[in-house]
Amino acid sequence: MRILFCNYEYPPLGGGGGVVNAALARELARTHEVTVLTSQAFDLPRQSLEDGVRILRVPVWFRRREAAANLPSMAAYVVNAVRMGRGFLRRERFDVVNTHFALPTGPAGQYLARFGGLPNVLSVHGGDLYDPSKKYSPHRHAWLRACVRRLALAADAVVAQSRNTLENLHRYYAPEVDAELIPLGIERPPAVAPRRGDHGLGDADLVLVTVGRLVARKAVEQLIDAVAELADPRVKLLVIGTGPAAEALAERARQRSVAERVRFMGAVPERTKHELLALSDLYVSTSQHEGFGLVFLEAMAAGLPVVCYDRGGQVDFLEDGVTGRLVSLNDRAAFVARCRELLADAALRRQMGAGNRARVEQLFIDRCARRYEALFASVIERKGRAPAAARVAGSRVAP
Repeated sequence: MRILFCNYEYPPLGGGGGVVNAALARELARTHEVTVLTSQAFDLPRQSLEDGVRILRVPVWFRRREAAANLPSMAAYVVNAVRMGRGFLRRERFDVVNTHFALPTGPAGQYLARFGGLPNVLSVHGGDLYDPSKKYSPHRHAWLRACVRRLALAADAVVAQSRNTLENLHRYYAPEVDAELIPLGIERPPAVAPRRGDHGLGDADLVLVTVGRLVARKAVEQLIDAVAELADPRVKLLVIGTGPAAEALAERARQRSVAERVRFMGAVPERTKHELLALSDLYVSTSQHEGFGLVFLEAMAAGLPVVCYDRGGQVDFLEDGVTGRLVSLNDRAAFVARCRELLADAALRRQMGAGNRARVEQLFIDRCARRYEALFASVIERKGRAPAAARVAGSRVAP
């Protein structure tokens, strides 16, 4: 198959939605021809070939941060993706468009699919449907709800990554859409054997770790407060990621007198991230909502118990008392208590961590890719199209 992914964010831009799209693209590129149409910002090249995936980037001009988009950059992506996409759809053949995020990518992906006479598979990621931390979250505004509804109804197939995302799709937008539920996956992490001393940590330290963009939805200030409330000098928190809230969070740590115990690691290479996970004792998250939560899978693969809230797609694969602890949303006293409980019981942490390593085996990217591959083949068949590669091969031998 010749697959065209449309996604306004793709690494190094953005967060989990782009990361999983990249993993999916790389996996499918093993056997298919894969092109990604995404945003160009900073010094990123207009075109590149990465791990067998052709990446085409359209200028967005207004983006100020790698970790987070703004409204002007999103609008610029839609306009320029349509303009650039029309040009190469006139020159090249594809079999299917896979559009990631109803907003802002959805209008561009839907238009290009119809322009090229191609089936469009719309993948919704969670934050494009429901983000309680944003005043412009689509679920809060009638005209945005209507836009998402039209996109969902027009798509040849809709994919939700978790039961929570599916519930939000039906609750706020299109209850009649029979969406596919395809859990996301991560690439198998590299084998690492880090030493704590190499990262400025002691063997007696009790290390909490969190990974994600530093934005309001992640509520990292609650983790800083939790470190202060644990009141144990051995407890350290590693915050991996960047974002617009970084300075405010550093100030919060100073105000709570835990600046020496909260380390802001910034953006780190993938291998370093996995080393930091492997040397930690507990993965913690106070995110207000996750459509799925790839970082939880990475923590599980590192053998860490997970403490987080019970709101979001992660409840599909996290289980209270088995994978760690699930706490009622924003019950901060209970969150601190569950962390204290696990930090005091190394044997329980090891037991949960071993179980998490076994459980995550079902959630690697190869399984996700095979589900997408089957769905793409199905919508192509329903559209009555032969794959582009077969059409080209046939034309070569036609009389």
